[in-house]
Amino acid sequence: MAISDILASIDHDIAQLQQARALLSGGAAPAAKKTAGRLKKIVAAAPVAPKPAKKKRNLSPEGRKRIVEAVKKRWAAKKAAAKK
Repeated sequence: MAISDILASIDHDIAQLQQARALLSGGAAPAAKKTAGRLKKIVAAAPVAPKPAKKKRNLSPEGRKRIVEAVKKRWAAKKAAAKK
């Protein structure tokens, strides 16, 4: 038997097995191979409304003062620890 005959026989067996698998799994034909490349953009049936913009949060002067004091306290502690 020549190599080309063996390959043809293997290809025939593979085709038969794929058909048998398709019949057992309920599909009519084997799935097509995926191709390389970029996926196509899916267009939605209805346009989606954009989310409403979030309200900007403002910091009160008292809150800002507390943050400044906490930062100064933290840096003072870090400076004192570095001197030891």
